Amino acid sequence: MKAKIISSAAERTQALVFSTGDEVVSTLQDFAAKEGLSAARFTAIGALSDVTLGYFDWQAKEYRKIPIEEQVEVLALIGDIATDGAKRVVHAHVVVGKRDGTAHGGHLLEAHVRPTLEVILTESPAHLRRVLDHESGLALIDLRSSG
Repeated sequence: MKAKIISSAAERTQALVFSTGDEVVSTLQDFAAKEGLSAARFTAIGALSDVTLGYFDWQAKEYRKIPIEEQVEVLALIGDIATDGAKRVVHAHVVVGKRDGTAHGGHLLEAHVRPTLEVILTESPAHLRRVLDHESGLALIDLRSSG
């Protein structure tokens, strides 16, 4: 494990309220770009009309898609926003609940809001930068280049 203090200063927190039809990942990425965010974390609750989860297949080095094409409750949505070059990258995991009470979770690939999603986003004054990890094939936060 590696650790680095990325902030001891005050943080800025915003409430984002998504509307029916909003696509979660792209809307967060667009917001981060517009606001110039380079390091942030968020949590959210609400509901979705559909969601595509991902499970990272270590051998294939890619996400296996798990589509859920029905109304679900967002039981927990957590994630972060970092930079990969000039691009803002949203990394989020979600647990959703179906009508019968079963829960499904994984990496959030895509989701559409219905009727709302309430996001609490906290910006850090430090910069988190993602760097390609050749072993996994994923862009991971690199603490050596952050700060």
